Amino acid sequence: MLYRRLGRSSVKVSTIGLGTNRFGSAKVPQDQVDRIVGAALDAGVNHLDTADVYQFGASEEALGKALRGRWEQVVLATKF
Repeated sequence: MLYRRLGRSSVKVSTIGLGTNRFGSAKVPQDQVDRIVGAALDAGVNHLDTADVYQFGASEEALGKALRGRWEQVVLATKF
């Protein structure tokens, strides 16, 4: 996995990110969210993108559950 430095900080962000706009929907239930997030983190992806409007907030809830115990592994980008 390739990483880039975030600005002038020491934070390194993967060049590939995972968008979460369908997480929490009927088509992507929690068990699949867990599997997708786990596979992404295992592959070295640490940049996750979300927003409070995705699935009316259900996306962030599903992502939060999937990241339980793994928050230190991610750089979370969100919009409002």
